[in-house]
Amino acid sequence: MWNRSLAAEQAGRRKDAERAMQRAAIATLNHHRHDWMNDLQIVYGYIRMGKTDKTIQCVEQIRERMQTESKIAKLGVPALVLFLQSFRTTTNAMVIDMDIDGEVNLAELFPNGERAAHAIIELIRAYREAAASNGGEPAKLLVDLSAEEDKLMLSFYFDGELASGETWKKNCELALKGTPLEPTEWDPAKGTLMLEAQLGK
Repeated sequence: MWNRSLAAEQAGRRKDAERAMQRAAIATLNHHRHDWMNDLQIVYGYIRMGKTDKTIQCVEQIRERMQTESKIAKLGVPALVLFLQSFRTTTNAMVIDMDIDGEVNLAELFPNGERAAHAIIELIRAYREAAASNGGEPAKLLVDLSAEEDKLMLSFYFDGELASGETWKKNCELALKGTPLEPTEWDPAKGTLMLEAQLGK
């Protein structure tokens, strides 16, 4: 009897998790569709007005965003991919600008790429939680990610105000505990964080 009750509870939790993931995916798709419709309307407007330079500039911006989204989709850990792609649908307090140099697949670079991916998620959450209100203007977080032959490099640059630099640093330290990512530079005043990880570890 107890075993059946436990199994039913676990099944219920799995279904709740699946529903939450489905809702996040649907919200992300709707958000992206809305963005694409806005982009198309802008391009169409420039074409109708004969503004060739503006049209080319807008199309180039769309192309760059598509390349970034493609690189995010190839990070190799579904939880991180979904988190980054759905981030704009979960908060208005902060926006993320990802700059990925080449194609980086965390699942291939590390024996347990999920730990590195989970750390990235928790680091971004630490920034979001520490971001102070700025009169309605969202804070911006630039995330640079690149891989060389023997190491992964990850940098966070915060454009905004941290409510508490010490709290932010403490949450970042918790996020990094037990992961292959090691800090090479901290700046709680500016919210700058640079990390490295030896590949294959």
